[in-house]
Amino acid sequence: MSSTTYTADARTSTLLPMLIIGVLFFIMGFFTWLNGPLISFVKVAFTLDDINAFLVPFAFYVSYFVLALPAGAVLKRTGMKKGMVLGLIIMAIGAAVFGQFVRIRVYPGALAGLFVIGAGLSLLQTAANPYISILGPIDSAAQRIALMGICNKVAGALAPLAFGALVMTGIDTFLGQVTGMAEGTAREGLLNEFAARVFWPYMSLAGLLVLLAVWILFSALPEIKPSGANSERSIGHGKGGIFSFPHLWLGVLCLFLYVGVEVMAGDAINTYGQGFGLPLQVTSHFTTYTMAAMLAGYVLGSALIPRVISQQSYLGVSAVLGVLFAIGAFVTHGYVSVAFVAALGFANAMMWPAIFPLAIKGLGSHTELGSAVLIMGIVGGALLPQAFVHLKQYIDFQLAFVIVIVPCYLYILYYGVRGHNVGMHAA
Repeated sequence: MSSTTYTADARTSTLLPMLIIGVLFFIMGFFTWLNGPLISFVKVAFTLDDINAFLVPFAFYVSYFVLALPAGAVLKRTGMKKGMVLGLIIMAIGAAVFGQFVRIRVYPGALAGLFVIGAGLSLLQTAANPYISILGPIDSAAQRIALMGICNKVAGALAPLAFGALVMTGIDTFLGQVTGMAEGTAREGLLNEFAARVFWPYMSLAGLLVLLAVWILFSALPEIKPSGANSERSIGHGKGGIFSFPHLWLGVLCLFLYVGVEVMAGDAINTYGQGFGLPLQVTSHFTTYTMAAMLAGYVLGSALIPRVISQQSYLGVSAVLGVLFAIGAFVTHGYVSVAFVAALGFANAMMWPAIFPLAIKGLGSHTELGSAVLIMGIVGGALLPQAFVHLKQYIDFQLAFVIVIVPCYLYILYYGVRGHNVGMHAA
């Protein structure tokens, strides 16, 4: 199949590419937002404390840091389309590995499976985000990414519900039963039976990913060459290589902090709710509420950007909302406090759609490498929740939560107001 070179001003219809990339964003969202209920699941299945259970998002997100640059190199050789196919195949392998090792209750093996899933996702992210960013004018990229975000967050809302129905049903009764049993064969047998609940769902997901990879491989998805669609905007800009774009590196830090607070609101919300003594059966669905808030934010953002407000101005507004909602969570308790944490999803919704195109703007031939460096920033989703779960061992969990996320939102505010423009007019 011949490949078509796309540029931002190409007149070829973008409907098919948007549809295919939308499916990919759905898949990315589904796997990403399974981590929240998985934390609660592994705590029971492997009898873990919070610190060890939070190795779930750590293993998942740290793979982005390790493999984003190799992913950029792979995409240089394969092109965007084949790179997406390869990412899906790697994810399928990771899903199969995770399902198998959880079934036999080998936690390091299960974490390895999550790492492999994250590796496949890092390849998908490194390809899909710049692809959708430069499919049209870069100044309206946030609007296109917002549409992809709707696909992502619909999947994110559905994932905890599906996982809860298939795996977490009766979890509180089961936990009470196991907790009252002495160590022995009977107790281990019950835990083995509970852990095995994830085997067939993950095997089914692995098969679905392979089928999706085959579909995309033989689809009419056109090939995009980022360097031709995102050229340097200033004379002399970029002569020093990737390090001559300060707005990119400030964007990497911004994306690092953003993903950290996004994971805190989406994955740590279950543990946050458990801090008030709320039942596991109830808290396992909290991620869905965060995703619903994010979905609302995406719908509003896609309607307003760029017609009513610029993507950088909306980023600043979102950061202010993040600070206000975080303070609201701190000064309230119980379900009201959890509701404020879920509302952070609304504040977070348009951050990625704004940060990513602002950070890669004008990179030209450095676009692929710049995108890979930005994807490395996703490691914030591994490190900031770890900071929270360790800090809450020593101070009140609500105080730990607000201490971790408020400074992040303040930096995001800086990037939206000023940081995104640093060095953009250098001679």
